[in-house]
Amino acid sequence: MMETLIATLVSGLLLGALYALMASGLSLVWTTLGVFNFAHGALMTLGAFVGWTVSEQLGYGLGAGMLAGVAAAAVAGVLIERFLVRPFYGNRNMLLITVMTTLAAMIIIQSGSRYVWGSRLKQLPPLVQGDASIFGASVSAHEALIIVLAPVILLAIWLFATHTRVGRSMRAVGQNPDAASLIGINVSTAFALAFGLSAALAGLTGVLLGSIRFITPTLGVEPLLKAMIVVIFGGLGSLGATAGAALVIGLVEAFLILVLGLYWTPSVLFVLLILVLVLRPNGLFGRAAA
Repeated sequence: MMETLIATLVSGLLLGALYALMASGLSLVWTTLGVFNFAHGALMTLGAFVGWTVSEQLGYGLGAGMLAGVAAAAVAGVLIERFLVRPFYGNRNMLLITVMTTLAAMIIIQSGSRYVWGSRLKQLPPLVQGDASIFGASVSAHEALIIVLAPVILLAIWLFATHTRVGRSMRAVGQNPDAASLIGINVSTAFALAFGLSAALAGLTGVLLGSIRFITPTLGVEPLLKAMIVVIFGGLGSLGATAGAALVIGLVEAFLILVLGLYWTPSVLFVLLILVLVLRPNGLFGRAAA
């Protein structure tokens, strides 16, 4: 019994780490621009496919594949911002319009991925080989690395956002773009940087997922849904809240799978999300508006 609980705990930590990486990009775009990027999941797919192409098909190795996947997703994110989001800045219906334009980008990337790479299952090798022991539970060394790597990446993003001039500029734009523009901050550049950094995180997550799951054109659909749940559950606009919510959701999902099985777990998660929003409209870790 104890071994099962420990294994479930480790599984929850792994899910929480992945969800934190998935959701942090969404949270970054929302914090800076105030919109959801529905192409985020498709950018994960793009990163995974490009990583597989460079690593496996071209034979340059997983390190080069990861860099290529992250770079390809980042470039795609910047292009989405430039051509599908930026033209609508200032429009009173911007939130609704960007929902439609980013959904269109998602469909284009998914269809393009199916055309270029086909529907045959593909998979990346793990970052590290072998097994590791966490709290006495045996997991692959690759999964253990993800559990350790995710907090490090999130900490790096937080340090970038709070301790660098560029990061503070992005935060200023998110709080008040007009005031930021008056003090000399290039608002358009900050928006593009936020989208690019968010997309880079999506690409990295896609490569990590591609070594755990099979890579298909719809690889990012479920992760996008989970990332949205995490961002809303934790409270919009806070990277720390997103990370905390990801851990909570990961652990809750792991234990729900143990108790209820895979079939009922998604439904129960949505019920929990609704209850949290009813009791705390600003999210589990969100602060009420002053």
